[in-house]
Amino acid sequence: MSGRIIQFGTSRFLQAHVDLFLHEARQAGQAVGPITVVQASGSADRAGRVAAFGAPGGYPVIIRGVEGGAPVERQVMVTSVDGGLSAARDWAELTRLFVDEAAYVVSNMGDTGYNVPDSDRSAQLLSGTVPASFPGKLTALLHARWQGGARPLTVLPCELVNRNGQVLRDAVLRLAAEADAPVAFADWLRQDVIWADTLVDRIVSQPLEPIGAVAEPYAIWVIERRSGLVPPCEHPSIVLADDLEPFERLKLHILNLGHTFLADLWQREGRPAGETVREILADPAIRERLDALYRAEVVPGFAARGMEAEAKAYVATTLDRFLNPFLDHRVADIAQNHVTKVERRIAAFLDWAREAGGPATPVLDALVARNLAGSAA
Repeated sequence: MSGRIIQFGTSRFLQAHVDLFLHEARQAGQAVGPITVVQASGSADRAGRVAAFGAPGGYPVIIRGVEGGAPVERQVMVTSVDGGLSAARDWAELTRLFVDEAAYVVSNMGDTGYNVPDSDRSAQLLSGTVPASFPGKLTALLHARWQGGARPLTVLPCELVNRNGQVLRDAVLRLAAEADAPVAFADWLRQDVIWADTLVDRIVSQPLEPIGAVAEPYAIWVIERRSGLVPPCEHPSIVLADDLEPFERLKLHILNLGHTFLADLWQREGRPAGETVREILADPAIRERLDALYRAEVVPGFAARGMEAEAKAYVATTLDRFLNPFLDHRVADIAQNHVTKVERRIAAFLDWAREAGGPATPVLDALVARNLAGSAA
């Protein structure tokens, strides 16, 4: 067995991403897991979800969308999870599993998941009480493991945070120092715990009750290589990479850029308020403008960086995702914080491509000028 995976977060994303991958690896004959899902937040409205994990027969994940230009719909009963725990209620059992059985930690705690309140910033953090924050809980559990024999561990955070492994490691090290933990514990955290930076991507559009989810076919989990790192399983959607940046660039400057380009057209041309990505692309003139943008400006920009083949393949995948008949992604939602998105998704792409001698980009130049002229003044 690869060893138990302790998963912090009960989200539908993890149910249809990491948990599904591990289930499929087990079905393929790999000795993987199992997974214990931990509710870290203490939210009362998720108690039913925690209780449902580990039910006989698993839980359903429905895959719906477009793959290779063709519609896809299938259901998988995921059985990789053998139980759920509440950190607040089941701290003693969680500590036992973490010390005795865990080989991996996986997390997806949302945008504020690494925030730490003052209550976790003292020696009380290691007193045996349940810390309030996710980094606090992880620090206390790692300290218990260190005291219980200091076996190595791999941490695979899945939050949408740049360099998430390094950020989480640094948060734990700060909390250990503030708790006056021994220097030997900090040395173990640095030397024997593997903190991997990762990138995840899958649209999980709908929860099922009490657990389960509806997700698109596309999925990827990119894990940056570290010395001694072994992924929890082998799976077509799990990629070990020397550097996350190429994958980050593809997502940011093709998928996200395309979304922001469509949002800009939607705003300027007064299109219907409730229009979705799929509906706006049903307009042949809009679809041709997006295709032309990818063809003439975006893919050549990636080509200047030696990524032409990767960009062409990712454009095709992105268009499948945009045209998903089961996903109602409103352009109005994409248009929120539009200027910030233009800066990060498009202006940053232009800078990156031009540094490598990229192509002329009149359409993107005009979009950036319209949106950022005022903010630069």
